[in-house]
Amino acid sequence: MLSTYGSRGDVEPLVALAVRLRELGAEVRVCAPPDEDFAQRLDHAGVPMVPVGPSARALTVAAPPPSSLPERAAQLIAGQFEVMPAAAEGCDVLVATGMTPTAAGALSVAEKLGIRSVSVTFQQLTLPSPHRAPLAYPGRPFPPEVTDNRALWDFDAESNNVLFGEALNTNRAAIGLPPVKDVRDYVVGSRPWLATDPVLDPWQGMPDLDIVQTGSWILPDERPLPAGLAAFLDAGEPPVYVGFGSMPMHRATDIAEVAVEAVRAHGRRVVVARGWADLARIDDRDDCFVVGEVNHQALFGRMAAVVHHGGQGTTTTAARSGAPQVVVPQGTDQPYWAGRVAGLGIGVAHDGPTPTVGSLSAALEQALAPETRARAAAVAGDIRTDGAATAARLLLDMAD
Repeated sequence: MLSTYGSRGDVEPLVALAVRLRELGAEVRVCAPPDEDFAQRLDHAGVPMVPVGPSARALTVAAPPPSSLPERAAQLIAGQFEVMPAAAEGCDVLVATGMTPTAAGALSVAEKLGIRSVSVTFQQLTLPSPHRAPLAYPGRPFPPEVTDNRALWDFDAESNNVLFGEALNTNRAAIGLPPVKDVRDYVVGSRPWLATDPVLDPWQGMPDLDIVQTGSWILPDERPLPAGLAAFLDAGEPPVYVGFGSMPMHRATDIAEVAVEAVRAHGRRVVVARGWADLARIDDRDDCFVVGEVNHQALFGRMAAVVHHGGQGTTTTAARSGAPQVVVPQGTDQPYWAGRVAGLGIGVAHDGPTPTVGSLSAALEQALAPETRARAAAVAGDIRTDGAATAARLLLDMAD
């Protein structure tokens, strides 16, 4: 059983892992939000899906106030306890990923059923480290007088308990499990897996935390590009891709206009991805092509540059393609990935989530420079491609 709750970036790696597990003879099912695009993606891969909780897209686009986080988390935790016992029955191993409260619920069900479990994260910012501060939860800002990273991680543990502890332990008690004293430590466990590439994301954390870094879980995508898109690409010089994935991007019309004008300022054509922000054309000029669901692995290799939000999956796919990147981070772990792209010299980290024509044009000037492309091409050869296969073999070893 592979369990997650989150955006496309939380679901897509499980598709890769599920396919690799099936190739090794395992029976697999995925528990994920009931969004249609997730269901279609898993169906296309031939992987059974068990829907859990509300639509992740609807929840993201609604942008509920931070004060509602405990209530929303309680609903998500309850959903795990309602669905997972039947879904995980008969499984040998459960993989828990995604949001902390839902992962805690999934791990609790595995505990109740006596199933081996492993906790996996797709970015190391949820793992305690003296080298960096944790991510702050909405409505739980860090005390301004506290600057020591270890103290901030202590505050993070308190935040997890305040936000999720009561709901988790109420549901655990209902199925006869003892209370969890530290929600974050329960989810992280003693041997968490980090499903990221060691070149893009070198581990820096607590020396006593036994991390298993598998590499990113990315499935080779054999889908051809749509005929219209292929014809557009063949009709001129490589364009610039602009897309923000599962980010709602409020004022999306303005963002699309800014992005297209910034790309045009460099004499480049542009491929705009709709995404959850529903980006669209800004005029009828023939230098712009809008795409929906598309094979990024095939597309990014034909781009002059890739402008995106900085999700782990998109960052890794762009890095593997050798395309220079401009990362416009919107929140959570995305500033981290923007910093990694800039630090490796394979692209640019945009300053802030809301670009202007001037700021994005300046970032593109650096990304489109020959030295940036040369560096991106060099790093592409170092990115691992065996992450999902490595993880699948480790899971089968656990099941034996």
